[in-house]
Amino acid sequence: MEKKQNASHEESRLRSFLTGDRFKAALPLIGFVIIILVMHIMTNGKILTPKKLRLLFSQIYYPTIVATGVFFIMTLGSIDFTEGSTLGVASIVVSVLSFYSIPLAIAGGILTGAAIGAINGFFHVKFRLPSFIVTICTMYLFRGVCAYFTTETAVPASNAIKALDQDSLKITITLVVLAVAFFLFKFTRIGNDVKAVGSGETAARFSGVRTGRVKFLAFVAAGALTGLAAFVNVIKVGSITSTAGNQLETQILISLVLGGLPITGGAKVRFSNIIIGTLMYAILNSGLSILGYEPQVQQLIKGIVFLIFVALTIDRKALKVIK
Repeated sequence: MEKKQNASHEESRLRSFLTGDRFKAALPLIGFVIIILVMHIMTNGKILTPKKLRLLFSQIYYPTIVATGVFFIMTLGSIDFTEGSTLGVASIVVSVLSFYSIPLAIAGGILTGAAIGAINGFFHVKFRLPSFIVTICTMYLFRGVCAYFTTETAVPASNAIKALDQDSLKITITLVVLAVAFFLFKFTRIGNDVKAVGSGETAARFSGVRTGRVKFLAFVAAGALTGLAAFVNVIKVGSITSTAGNQLETQILISLVLGGLPITGGAKVRFSNIIIGTLMYAILNSGLSILGYEPQVQQLIKGIVFLIFVALTIDRKALKVIK
């Protein structure tokens, strides 16, 4: 009888540990290590060779910048599906303006992204439309704009901007964005406000948070960062086609969820969600490519991994419709 009680007690403790906040917080890091080990074994160590690592890191600069902006939107409990189309349109602007001036091209990309973010934020806040409905509509709108300007031929960038394709520059831009965002999220009122809105918009409003303004500015900032990411994208690819940024929104969403960011937002988000998530997605993507899987099979595997992580990390007590 006593043995059964002890076994039941141990089982209860184990269940409590596995469903506790500490274990859920550690899951992304555990998953990151597991994916590295699995891919290392399956690729016979090829994924960790210097050449592959350099290629891997070259693929995460602009997604990390975009993910940083989307991180603030998802902390609100909202979602944004326009990153890919925003990147495409902003990349066209950067490419065209690069023939006049590089600083002008950078400013043009950032302002274009910010303007698209402002449109999303305006309709979301002013008309109280769910963010996923607004951004799905604008995703198609701006994807159409991107396709219109690239129907005849790709939009080329100047040789001057293509000459900037250096890892040191892209690393610097990415690190500066992460450092500024971390400071704002951790040490200013901005971080507290977005977490408060994500935890409960009504309570946040009664506590003095200007919820509408916070949400609008989050979308503008996310758009501006996507515009900056467009500059990084252009110096890498050199010309823009209608497929620029295609499925980027899916990549960012999967990356952040893999990094442990709860889709309900709120106080449990961690800034490390960005870094762990983008690295995990890049390693998974690179490993599947090395193994020679077809794109359709890769999508299937990513979908399964994504579903597992959502099931394990989602906070069912705070579950609600995305705002």
